Amino acid sequence: MAPPLLALRDIRVAFADQVLLDGASFSLGAGDRLCLVGRNGAGKSTLLRIAAGLVEPESGERFVQPGTRVSYLPQMPDFGGAATVIDYATAAGAERHQAEAVLDELRLDPTKPTATLSGGEARKAAIARVLADEPDILLLDEPTNHLDLPSIEWLEDRLAQFRGALVLISHDRAFLRRLTAGCLWVDRGQVRRLDKGFANFEEWSEQILADEEVVAHKLDRLILQETQWSREGISARRKRNQGRLRRLHSLREDRAEKIAQVGRAALAVETGAASGTLVIEAEHIAKSFGERVIIRDFSTRIVRGDKIGLIGPNGAGKTTLLKMLMGMLPPDSGKIRLGTNLTPVIVDQSRASLDPEATLWQTLCEGGGDQVMVRGQPRHVVSYLRDFLFRESQARQPIKALSGGEQCRLLLARALAKPSNLLVLDEPTNDLDMETLDLLQEMLADYDGTVLLVSHDRDFLDRVVASVIVLDGEGGAEEYPGGYSDWLRFSRGRASAKAPTKSAAAAPRADAKPEQPRAATKLSYKDSRLLEELGTRMPKLQGDIAKLETQLSDPGLYARSPTEFAKVTARHHALRAELEAAEEQWLELEMKREALTER
Repeated sequence: MAPPLLALRDIRVAFADQVLLDGASFSLGAGDRLCLVGRNGAGKSTLLRIAAGLVEPESGERFVQPGTRVSYLPQMPDFGGAATVIDYATAAGAERHQAEAVLDELRLDPTKPTATLSGGEARKAAIARVLADEPDILLLDEPTNHLDLPSIEWLEDRLAQFRGALVLISHDRAFLRRLTAGCLWVDRGQVRRLDKGFANFEEWSEQILADEEVVAHKLDRLILQETQWSREGISARRKRNQGRLRRLHSLREDRAEKIAQVGRAALAVETGAASGTLVIEAEHIAKSFGERVIIRDFSTRIVRGDKIGLIGPNGAGKTTLLKMLMGMLPPDSGKIRLGTNLTPVIVDQSRASLDPEATLWQTLCEGGGDQVMVRGQPRHVVSYLRDFLFRESQARQPIKALSGGEQCRLLLARALAKPSNLLVLDEPTNDLDMETLDLLQEMLADYDGTVLLVSHDRDFLDRVVASVIVLDGEGGAEEYPGGYSDWLRFSRGRASAKAPTKSAAAAPRADAKPEQPRAATKLSYKDSRLLEELGTRMPKLQGDIAKLETQLSDPGLYARSPTEFAKVTARHHALRAELEAAEEQWLELEMKREALTER
């Protein structure tokens, strides 16, 4: 077996009273493509910096094969000493022509002063620096932060072609699913490894936690009660997720009908909605700055409960459109009408509103005391912080001690505590870990107000919004029902429909009518078979689960055979997870079948 290119052994790091890493180890071989995942504050970035040789641990060893080139992309690049982009991109020793070639692909001017770079441009410059160096190992810390969707897709393609070893920290699930073949999970100071791609991570990590829970149950002799609680909790979660899925599909169907009405003559008649139902109405709005057209003739009608995403390249005008819709910036032409009784809360990507010297407690309880008002109800500040995955010991810590992701989490905690019926989120997912993204997704799913969301996180958009407003960067803006993936399928389908075939291009006929694609009216053969199979498999799983629960209800089982009890409990967890996945899949296929039938 070939020795690793890089290895960390028994790494220990502690800050004040908190042990961050304790015996963490992993190795990286040639061609490994790993994601480094874990909660904000778990030590992912610290571990990556140790791997890059930039931080010395308190104890432990770092090994790198002689001659191995390691390139590290930090979350916040330091441009000190580099006057221009090309100066920074070549500072690590890369050839100038190589750096210029990457910058050209990223459409970033090599002569641009680093002091004038936007967040997205700074990220591109840092990416150009590590790629131009032609390393054997790439260590990337949140490479997609501040990048727009076209740049993220370009980076995906470029990294897919990279032949060296790769370690990624990212909250972008779609990015990780495509690029990784293994996972490193930083959890409670340790590193666990899964030699499968990120698509398998959640099931694997949940099984580990479930197994640990079984061991804990044995130790505290509350096996039966905890098993009952676990069963009820899983069932409740499944029902809640199914309800959310149905609600999101319903919202998208409703939104599709509303989008179809925009621009019709009847639009003006619809403005007579009941007070409080209308949130925002835009009629033929336009905006330019000098000769640059930002928005050209855009109309939309947003009503209470809509959840809408804004997507497009950096600089396309998403924030400008958001300000116009909020009444903060007047259009050059057209009309904006805001509904009555609006109570907006805005969360942007800047952390400037946080005082780095203030504690988390002081930030949430600005008037003193230990209570924070959460949408009109008092909560103890520590209890509320736990909702956002903070430990009690962090409540009295200064904000400057938090990681970037933890600061974003605190911003969300403060914003979501305020009463609101209109939530505006401008790039809320930057620096957030996946657990916090899941938490935010659940909160937005349960939020009964209106949501306007600017994000480049494709997976997050797919799970939250009912429609997307797409800006093309040239003044065009159009709304589509569904999430990012729905828009992508639609745009690719439209592009394919417009593209002439070779035979048509060779022999055009003036009297020929374009052939219209036939819309499907029923499920495909594969989906139909799967739906039928699920209908048979789910009752069998329910029967098997019931038998296992009968065994677990025997109070003497654990006393007679702890090993048998552990096997039955593990089998019970596995079947419940399998049933949950089957029910989710069945629900999606059934809703798809109903939608096709109604065409």
